Amino acid sequence: MSHRESLDEQDPTIGKLVVDAFDDFGTLLRHIIELAKSELKVSFRTGGTAIALFLLAGFISLLAIVMVSIAIAFFIAMTGLDLAWCFLIVFGAYLLLAALLGLIGYRKVRKVRAPERTLAEVQDTTRALIAKG
Repeated sequence: MSHRESLDEQDPTIGKLVVDAFDDFGTLLRHIIELAKSELKVSFRTGGTAIALFLLAGFISLLAIVMVSIAIAFFIAMTGLDLAWCFLIVFGAYLLLAALLGLIGYRKVRKVRAPERTLAEVQDTTRALIAKG
């Protein structure tokens, strides 16, 4: 009897093996989700900065269209330039500033990447499960 009991303790049952496999799969899935969260957090931060720069560029463009900086135009007019030219100079300066901010935002957007390690891990896991099944 003692030999039979020690044999049962050494050999796990099929049910225990299935439960262990599901636990391991659940742990693997949780680790993949954590990896995706950490990678996406970096991408969202970079994307958020780019969106903020685009919004700032849009706000400054609106200021250029609506206000056209009357006060600065009048200061330029004090140099003897015609008032219409002064308004055009100020308007152009604001458009150049908006273009610069838009370019910086565009470069930030290009740095946003997909969570490559997570996608590779999911593909490896899928291949492993298909090969075993």
